[in-house]
Amino acid sequence: MYFLSGWPRRLLCPLRSSERPFLIEPSAQRFYLAVLSETQISIWFSRPSVLIVSYIESGKAAAQFGFYQLVEWKPDDSMIAVTAANGYVLLFDIIGGSDEKCLYEPVYPKGARVKVTPGYKEEQCAPALTLEMKKPIDLEAPISCLQTLQEDLLVATADGYLHMLHWDSVSNGRRAVNLCTIPFSLDLQSSRGGPCLDLDGVHIREMEYCATLDGFAVVFNDGRLGFITPTANRLATDQLQGVWAADVSDGTCVAVNNKYRLMAFGCASGSVLVYMIDSSTGSMQLSHKLELTPKHYPDIWNKTGAVKMVRWSPDCSVVMVTWDCGGLSLWSVFGAHLICTLGEDFSCHSDGTKKEPLKISSMSWGVEGYHLWVICSTDGAEGDEKLQQTGILQFQFIKSALTVNPCTSNQEQVLLHGEDRLYLTCGDPTQAHSVSDKSPSRDSGSPVHRPSASTPLSQGLSTLLGHKHWQVVQIHSTYLETNWPIRFAAIDWSGQCVAVAGRRGFAHYSLYTRKWKLFGNVTQEQNMTVTGGLTWWDDFVVVACYNFIDRQEELRLYVRTSNLDNVFASVTKLQADTLLLNVFRNVVILFRADCSICLYSIERRHDSPNPSVSVELLQEVSMSRYIPHPGLVVSVTLTSVRTETGITLKAPQQACSAESILLNLAGQLIMLQRDRSGPQVREKDTPANQTKLLPFCPPVVLAQCVENVWTTCRSNRKKRHLMEALWLSCGEAGMKVWLPLFPRDHRKPHSFLSRRIMLPFHINIYPLTVLFEDALFPFCTVERTSQIYLHHILRQLLVRNLGEQALMLAQSCATLPYFPHVLELMVHVVLEEEATSREPIPDPLLPTVAKFVTEFPLFLQTIVHCARKTEYALWNYLFAAVGNPKDLFEECLMAQDLDTAASYLIILQNMEVPAVSRQHATLLFNTALEQGKWDLCRHMIRFLKAIGSGESETPPSTPTTQEQSSTGGFEFFRNRSISLSQSADSIAGGKFNLQKALSVPSGPSSKGGERWCKDSDSAENLYIDMMLWRHARHLLEQVRLRDLGCFSAQLGFELIGWLCRERTRVARIDDFVAALKCLHKDFLWPFPVIPACSISSPLKNGRCRPVLSSRLLKSQSADSLLNSDMDTTPPQVTTANHSWLDSLGAVSKELDSASSHGGPQTHEAFLSPLINKGEECSIGSATDLTETSSMVDGDWTMVDENFSTLSLSQSELEHISMELANKGPHKSQVQLRYLLHVFMEAGCLEWCVVIGLILRDAGVIKQVVGFLDSPEVPAETVQSIRAGLKAVDLWASSDCLGYKPFLNLIGPQLLKLLEVPVEQVQAEAFQPTGASKLSDPPLLLPRAEELTAAHPLPSDGPAGASARPLDDTPPQPEEQEPLEEGSYDCTLS
Repeated sequence: MYFLSGWPRRLLCPLRSSERPFLIEPSAQRFYLAVLSETQISIWFSRPSVLIVSYIESGKAAAQFGFYQLVEWKPDDSMIAVTAANGYVLLFDIIGGSDEKCLYEPVYPKGARVKVTPGYKEEQCAPALTLEMKKPIDLEAPISCLQTLQEDLLVATADGYLHMLHWDSVSNGRRAVNLCTIPFSLDLQSSRGGPCLDLDGVHIREMEYCATLDGFAVVFNDGRLGFITPTANRLATDQLQGVWAADVSDGTCVAVNNKYRLMAFGCASGSVLVYMIDSSTGSMQLSHKLELTPKHYPDIWNKTGAVKMVRWSPDCSVVMVTWDCGGLSLWSVFGAHLICTLGEDFSCHSDGTKKEPLKISSMSWGVEGYHLWVICSTDGAEGDEKLQQTGILQFQFIKSALTVNPCTSNQEQVLLHGEDRLYLTCGDPTQAHSVSDKSPSRDSGSPVHRPSASTPLSQGLSTLLGHKHWQVVQIHSTYLETNWPIRFAAIDWSGQCVAVAGRRGFAHYSLYTRKWKLFGNVTQEQNMTVTGGLTWWDDFVVVACYNFIDRQEELRLYVRTSNLDNVFASVTKLQADTLLLNVFRNVVILFRADCSICLYSIERRHDSPNPSVSVELLQEVSMSRYIPHPGLVVSVTLTSVRTETGITLKAPQQACSAESILLNLAGQLIMLQRDRSGPQVREKDTPANQTKLLPFCPPVVLAQCVENVWTTCRSNRKKRHLMEALWLSCGEAGMKVWLPLFPRDHRKPHSFLSRRIMLPFHINIYPLTVLFEDALFPFCTVERTSQIYLHHILRQLLVRNLGEQALMLAQSCATLPYFPHVLELMVHVVLEEEATSREPIPDPLLPTVAKFVTEFPLFLQTIVHCARKTEYALWNYLFAAVGNPKDLFEECLMAQDLDTAASYLIILQNMEVPAVSRQHATLLFNTALEQGKWDLCRHMIRFLKAIGSGESETPPSTPTTQEQSSTGGFEFFRNRSISLSQSADSIAGGKFNLQKALSVPSGPSSKGGERWCKDSDSAENLYIDMMLWRHARHLLEQVRLRDLGCFSAQLGFELIGWLCRERTRVARIDDFVAALKCLHKDFLWPFPVIPACSISSPLKNGRCRPVLSSRLLKSQSADSLLNSDMDTTPPQVTTANHSWLDSLGAVSKELDSASSHGGPQTHEAFLSPLINKGEECSIGSATDLTETSSMVDGDWTMVDENFSTLSLSQSELEHISMELANKGPHKSQVQLRYLLHVFMEAGCLEWCVVIGLILRDAGVIKQVVGFLDSPEVPAETVQSIRAGLKAVDLWASSDCLGYKPFLNLIGPQLLKLLEVPVEQVQAEAFQPTGASKLSDPPLLLPRAEELTAAHPLPSDGPAGASARPLDDTPPQPEEQEPLEEGSYDCTLS
């Protein structure tokens, strides 16, 4: 098909003239174009597009003859006829110059290919021509139209006569026919012998001769349309008869299509009527109309004016139309609309008025249809008196290779060719190179990946369609300048090799090497011309050509990998001229000028050193009985498609042999099948070389108005419906597919069921190929696209009650990535048609389609996606067919498909009352909470609030960004760390205040909680809070602390406030051992193991240096080393007689003093006494992590340096490594620290003990025991902790000895719990009396103000979750915080 490419060129006439040209007419071969103005005739050459000669009439002759009006060429380009206004026909001889004389010659650089071919200059350079007028012929009446025949010139005059002149007017006089003597009727059968009196005073306005119909299509000046045909071979006065086109009286112009035997008549209404001649009655039958539709051109469709001109392309595949109001429009031969310039938005003049469309006075197609030459009409206001250069516009086109070389119709590639370039759809050749390329040097030098031979090509084609880029290949200039124009082009099956044929010879190109191959011997190139087309077979170019030396038609095969030379060609002589050629597997099919079809077999020969083939004639089939003219055959195809009764799913081998011939005869698709009615010989009974091919049955007509045919020579057992289908492109009628019907499960086929069915459907694109396995049409205009066709086929099968076939076809395609879209499209199209129909539908299809879609697991998604993309008014019709949306919602919940359920919720919100929506939303919300679908939970919260606040008319908009949760500590999933630093203002004076830590807000929402809507006491918020509380209670009861933390962080749940309220209820622990085990499992935390050497471990015996051990336990973290002074001065170690507990004893004293002296500085707390002169250090909060670099090798080298300084023993290193091995994942440690902080804030001391146990953090246990002194702690809590620790001790003694060292370490705390309450107050009794003289670690951390500026905290966050002052938080949990995998940075508010 034809597509506009680029901007039109403007060709300026070198001669200045005051006359404007108004007519352009091409010669028979279109190499020359005659341009006519009032007293001047100019001859232009097509390539280069230059003016050759201009003949200007003298003033005296112009006065005698009148102005020029029409022009016509003699078929051999030797003469030209011009009509003048006073009734004269002026004949001009065109005389060529000598061989040496050319107007324009190309100039070549030195070293260019030498041209040795005879006649080169005449073919390639613009020749020098002269015009000589012969004796004028006076017809004594104004001339209305002019038409050339082979040796005659037919002239119609305004007095109602047809004059037949001989081109050589001297030797033969003229004959005239009066129109009134020609009998006209509606068909030739009822034609009467008498004259037609209706034509009195009527003359022919325009006419054109159709060679294949052997007659004239005529338009009379009263607007009637007719067809005049001679009854005998020669035109004579008494041997003409005519037929009318019924009920038409507004004809303006006409153009005929010789290949398809069509007559296109332009009408004053703006439409073009395309007629054909009925072969049985001879009457004119309307084939189709070409007209703009109000759907696509609402502003202009009825304002175009009359049709000005109609022009068929040289290959007869498209027709160009222009109107009085201007503009160009292109249609395919059977009415598919391709281009219309009237739909464009034209620019404006400087004064703001809109520019009119381009108005055209005349147009003509150039050579091979690559150009459209256009003469624009101008208004008289522009001042015609001044001399100026007139211009001709030249529109450039690219066209599908199928239009003239329909031999790639069994492939899945798209190839377009322009005047000097090719457009290919195939992707990068480095990704999809043909496996048949055997060149080892090419392979070794190529670094790209090449697919294996088993890779199906269509997999690559599916990916090709995703992009809209064309692979543009420039045709080799050396070949082009000698052999322009390109007449044929073909692409191979893999899409990697292209061949083109011009005037002489051919050339081919490999996309993989990006190189052209031309004939090395130019004489060989110039001694052949391609006549019947060219195509690819494996690595061979198959060419049907004419040999000028032997004057013989030949079939040649050239191997691609060798040089392009006749030495490497396999040549087979043919008996007649070849018109068409095609390849099916190993068979070449030729259609010849004597209307016969020849089948040749091709076999690769292995006996010769060079790759070669042997070609043998298999069969000849004469078609002369069925084909009236060989030029009417558009394409010939060999295929495995057949209609026999034996077609079953068990017989895929039938797809391997060439079963049928398909002929496109002027748009009529004819099928010839093998005749199996005679006695059948089994294949194994006959030798391979004596197998006789079966004859063909008489032809059967499959379809009308066919433009293109596609089959495939591949087979696929899983997709036999598609692979054995026959595809037809039928112009405005859309697509047709001839689909095979298979019995299911190898059952016997029904006798009443036909073996194939023709399914028509409309598409919005013009297809250029069919991807059989991908169920797609690729397509091109300026921009490439593709369209799915599968839903059209499924729908047509369902309309015909062939649901079983539709199901088999759909299941074979269910693996396609866009299969859900196919189902959705089918539902949507049927719904739109039926629900918006004004007439009642007797047999609606939607229930059938709905039942069909339920067969697939995507049913629920398909229906809801279709509904969401359809207007609300159609929902009732849709759900009446597919089922109640409430039932579908519940099915989604049962299938755990929550996202689809959420879509159904929006449907319910619009179709049901708010109470129903709330009920279903609550169900979905609870399910989403249980499954941890946090995004969905957030949307559901907004949805429920919208229902309550009266916004239920519209669904809530989906937020685009994730809301930052107020308890950001669980956002470590985003690879950031927690930063809980506070400003100095938040640090309150006074001693440690337990009451403050345990005080909580009483309401569900804090005063500044902006997460919910402003009226936080509303019933909706309470309703939502109740569900959140219930879920949190459920999680805590099941000891799912990790899920509880995620739930709090993702949904902004006020965990601390809620825990405070639940402190004495669900936040209690009944079984400490079970809770401990659950935490180990939940956080993937290993149970501690006791090393074999631990019996004599110096750490166990208390002889280890406490600062050393505490610091090295933390040595995984880079910041512990950076923020200590270990790398500058070795620490002053305390005396060795202190126990492990001694190093921890001073901490509680620090708690009392830190806040009173605390400045804004914070630093990390170590497991060592932090004693200096003024005790001027403040302890950070529970999870006061600072940003550090991630763990890298450099951090470990620091540790190594310190090892050398500290000189550890082997047993100490073993113990330290065992301690590190007993820790869980770093992320789990961060999560546990955060939860410890939350439980400590909420005063849930039992949970603090359990987390302290799993972290084996003695400081936490000591701190909790210290808290038990407070009178506010209930006695039940004290008893629970005491009993729980006893239970853990018993369990550890029997089942988990790894906990025993730690339990021994916190032995004093356990004893303290068992003592009388009065003695528990003496916390200072456990502190060491002598303080160690440790050097004070430098405060390298940023100040709190800096941290707060870097991570601003919300000033009015929820009270329960707000940051606590530093003196409220335990210092210890920072001790063993390894920061391994990237830094973390989250603000906890």
